[in-house]
Amino acid sequence: MVEVFKTNIQEESQSDKMVQLLLHHFPDSRISFDLEDCDKILRVEGDEVCPVTIIKMLRGRGFDCLALD
Repeated sequence: MVEVFKTNIQEESQSDKMVQLLLHHFPDSRISFDLEDCDKILRVEGDEVCPVTIIKMLRGRGFDCLALD
């Protein structure tokens, strides 16, 4: 399963921290940001991905996060 999110993360250091945090909760997933994209895309690929949890984690750290269809 692949989930794609629009975020407002701007800096690579921010994305690196979020990837590490997300990997802690979803250790068998592939997680990446595309900060070059205008929507600052977050992609999470794995068998046990929970979009609601991902959104809550980013929002809990002050970032916008919206699941894309």
